[in-house]
Amino acid sequence: MTDYTNLTLSINHHTAIVTLNNPPAHTWTMDSLQALKQLIADLNAKDDVYALIIRGDGEKFFSAGADLNNFADGDKGHAISMAIAFGEAFEALSAYRGVSIAVINGYAMGGGLECALACDIRIAEEHAQMALPETGVGLLPCAGGTQNLPWLVGEGWAKRMILCGERVDANTALRIGLVEEITAKGEGLTAAQALAQKVAKQSPVAVSYSKALIQAARDTPPAQNLILEREAFVKLFDTKDQCEGVQAFLEKRKPNWQNK
Repeated sequence: MTDYTNLTLSINHHTAIVTLNNPPAHTWTMDSLQALKQLIADLNAKDDVYALIIRGDGEKFFSAGADLNNFADGDKGHAISMAIAFGEAFEALSAYRGVSIAVINGYAMGGGLECALACDIRIAEEHAQMALPETGVGLLPCAGGTQNLPWLVGEGWAKRMILCGERVDANTALRIGLVEEITAKGEGLTAAQALAQKVAKQSPVAVSYSKALIQAARDTPPAQNLILEREAFVKLFDTKDQCEGVQAFLEKRKPNWQNK
């Protein structure tokens, strides 16, 4: 492990906790986006880490996204570099081999919300506010927002949030499927840790295979994915975890996963 710009990493048992830490609003920079990409690569190499929780430091902001000062000079070359950095960082997060959980503990705006959208599961604290306001300043979401948001909430609500700049609170986010759970203020991390403990009870290899299949449903026809599903099922028989899982069940004990 190494130092990650504006990101604080701690590992507790099988769970990594990443805290966004760039006060006051935890905006993303080129360095922190590259750091997130490296952090995910490092976690992918750790066989004993099964889940990743990402949250904002404090209780006001998850992340306000990109600092608009980065685009004030209209430099297209810089815009290209930032767009690529955002895309690579959040695509790496989306492809994380374990389960990623976003704790939206405040404002999640623009690239901040896109970070949460790249996670597998989202938990919002009751005071959270979420928006993709880019079109209001002549820009658009370029880190997966136009693709990930409609997949979760449907085209209509995606258009309300992106084309109309509509902001949603935690209750609305839960109702439309943007988040999976709401907690009281300050309780999001506890809820995420409880979910991560459930993840740790599953075979990490089986979880990784299953996650890839679930996400493939976004762009691969079901007929093809059904074949891939069966192939993945058979591939699990080449893993130590498959043998351990079945034996543990038959012997009525907890499995000792190796993520191999």
